[in-house]
Amino acid sequence: MEIKKLLSSEVFQVKFVESKDLLNKSKVAEKYREFMAKDVDESGDVPGWVLVVLMTTGLVTAIWTIAAPRLSTILKNSLDAMNGIR
Repeated sequence: MEIKKLLSSEVFQVKFVESKDLLNKSKVAEKYREFMAKDVDESGDVPGWVLVVLMTTGLVTAIWTIAAPRLSTILKNSLDAMNGIR
């Protein structure tokens, strides 16, 4: 809680603005700008996501192959039971 108060205080904000002015005049500012320029690229981990999608598809296909006959039987029994209610 005290950290939030400190961060929102006017003294901190003024000091932060003053330190930003100093950063613009130093090598730290240059390194900071280089770091932020690298951070802008948000292309993501495309090969990782492709692998996740392919593995998920493989798992669903394998499980569906094994479970399809049982699911069909369950559905058929349920529908037959509903027809018997009439």
